Amino acid sequence: MQVNVVTLFPEMFAAITEWGISGRAVKQGLVSLGFYNPRDYTKDKHRTVDDKPFGGGPGMLMKTEPLISAIHAAKHGLHGHQQDTKVVYLSPQGRHVTNQDIIDLASLERLALVCGRYQGIDNRVIESEIDEELSLGDFVISGGELAAMALIDAIIRFQPGALGDDGSAQQDSFSSGLLHCPEYTRPQVVAGKEVPKVLLSGDHRAIDRWRLKQSLGATWLKRPDLIDRNKLSNDQQEILDQFINEYQT
Repeated sequence: MQVNVVTLFPEMFAAITEWGISGRAVKQGLVSLGFYNPRDYTKDKHRTVDDKPFGGGPGMLMKTEPLISAIHAAKHGLHGHQQDTKVVYLSPQGRHVTNQDIIDLASLERLALVCGRYQGIDNRVIESEIDEELSLGDFVISGGELAAMALIDAIIRFQPGALGDDGSAQQDSFSSGLLHCPEYTRPQVVAGKEVPKVLLSGDHRAIDRWRLKQSLGATWLKRPDLIDRNKLSNDQQEILDQFINEYQT
């Protein structure tokens, strides 16, 4: 997969390219990352990348011409037809990213991410150059770089070979529409609390059922909206009812 990022601060992405699962995937060539800085496409001696908004008001906008040039260069740098490249703008006004969005993006061969700065970008750039706006949530951060890094890291987890076990991503929270069940490791007793006995039983059917029950319960407790959003099977609903009864008694 090829991902090109339009950003004023490409150095920030060392967090993705140098460490952890994402860094290993980049070094192994599972994902190719390229960076395009609008400052490199300016034509004035000060390499200006911001401009005042029409109508006045606080803040500045990213300067239009170098931004468009950087987006075009990012699309051109992705091997293949430019019209096949999806361009995503990380914006607080975008739709909230879901796990399904990550899966869909991870299936693409080419992706361009645009990181805004200042007060954002000219709306005409959004209309002409951007295919989709995505947001991490209802809050504002100083630029799109952190959001882009989060998106890239999540996408990399779905690339074949990126994880030690390719099934790991399928067991993450949200992959089934539910939160992940609680996990335990050694020692067997911590601060007087023991590992649930079922996990030590060796009975894999019982363990799978316990994990599903805890996953349903964790989702009901922490994110009930996900329960409402997902249509539970009769078996899942029965298991959740058992959890709720036990929790409330």
